[in-house]
Amino acid sequence: QVQLLESGGGLVQAGGSLRLSCVASGRSFSGYAMAWFRQAPGKDRDLVAVLNGFITAYDDSVKGRFTVSRDNAKNTMYLQMNSLKPEDTAIYYCAAADELRTGTREADFAYWGQGTQVTVSS
Repeated sequence: QVQLLESGGGLVQAGGSLRLSCVASGRSFSGYAMAWFRQAPGKDRDLVAVLNGFITAYDDSVKGRFTVSRDNAKNTMYLQMNSLKPEDTAIYYCAAADELRTGTREADFAYWGQGTQVTVSS
């Protein structure tokens, strides 16, 4: 059974940093597309960052502040979040695909974690 487990969320002041982790179990996702999405209260779930083949892409709102990475040996993906803003407050979800390269819609990712809350105070 494939599971994705996020951790590292919490409450932080504006300007602070957090590092999210997503540990996969049940199969290896080495080289497969993985992504971070987030959902703020009352809003749709949106893509934050994606590892897609050899391409790393970010939403414009987090470019220069967030960095996505992976450790294939640990079957783990990370999201380093710096210079956090109150508008970054959301539940952050880890997602993984069955393809090495895929689209960036929610439907393109077959596996999802339960999410971790990130709250940024002003």
